[in-house]
Amino acid sequence: MLLKTFGWSFAITALGLALAGVLWGWQGLAIVGILSVLEISVSFDNAVINAGILRKMNAFWQKIFLTLGILIAVFGMRLVFPVVIVAITAKLGPIEAVNLAINDKAQYQELVTSAHPAIAAFGGIFLLMIFLDFIFEDRDYKWLAWIEKPMAKMGKLDTLSVIIALVVLLVTAMTVATSVPHGGGDKSATVLLSGVAGLITYLVVGGISGYFEDKLEDEVEEADEAAAAPATQGTGAAVGLAGKAAFFMFLYLEVIDASFSFDGVIGAFAITNDIFMMALGLGIGAMYIRSLTVFLVRKGTLEDYVYLEHGAHYAIGALAVILLITIKYEISEVVTGLVGVVLIGLSFASSVIRNRREGRPGDTSGDKPEVASGV
Repeated sequence: MLLKTFGWSFAITALGLALAGVLWGWQGLAIVGILSVLEISVSFDNAVINAGILRKMNAFWQKIFLTLGILIAVFGMRLVFPVVIVAITAKLGPIEAVNLAINDKAQYQELVTSAHPAIAAFGGIFLLMIFLDFIFEDRDYKWLAWIEKPMAKMGKLDTLSVIIALVVLLVTAMTVATSVPHGGGDKSATVLLSGVAGLITYLVVGGISGYFEDKLEDEVEEADEAAAAPATQGTGAAVGLAGKAAFFMFLYLEVIDASFSFDGVIGAFAITNDIFMMALGLGIGAMYIRSLTVFLVRKGTLEDYVYLEHGAHYAIGALAVILLITIKYEISEVVTGLVGVVLIGLSFASSVIRNRREGRPGDTSGDKPEVASGV
């Protein structure tokens, strides 16, 4: 099971490190290894969030996530995305931006760093919406009940998440974005525009995937009620609809992954400004995150340890706030990674304690009463 799930990750690690050693020597190999560890530590909560979505997909879409998805993650977000950002912000052509990244790495790094306020605002608001929609939903299991119970009551207002996200964006634009260091100046307008773009992206992609998912569930319920009847045209429609639902959830996953990768890509410049080293190192780490996602799904870990998703979403909320703060203030990636690891670790420990109290470790079968225990 372990080798089957992580086999590709192990193979890509070996090939990637060997390639780094051949191209850049021992120093390049060490840098690629450090970048891989950085990506895994910063994005561990991403795996838990992804698993909550991926478990709704079939084996085919899980394979798509591990194949096409990793190509998008490595070449799209870790290699192409920074070049595109430079091309847009510096008003350069694609070829000029690539030449700059290869031949003038210091200038390339400076341009990517100058685009950080826009990147942080987009990713911060997108991740904040994920956290808010989770915390405002009334759930069977509650980890920090003293927070989640009142939040669930407040969540009956459908637009509350959007209102809070917009308020946070306005406060950010009027405070941390008014004086960005390193010659950035006033980035209020940029932060506002990028944050609204992140909000719109979340509402569109999340809304479409949620629509098809709800439609699919309705079709499945109707099919169960008419189980005695022979297979008809309605069954075929349900299968087609499942494909649409999975496709849009796949897009949703990729946008989430992109938002998570922002801090990793920016933070990688503290280690190297070579885009190829960066893509290789972060790509290896991204592969492990994907393998871990599939592992969590196939092992049923989220069903066995019911507070894991809570911890991951709290980590997302913390990451969203950190991203917005980094528009003006520098925060170490070590802090970012530790916040996620600590919150997920605490939620895992709470899940273990809960299972032991009920006398069935790792088993959450049966009824799901509301649980208010926590750390």
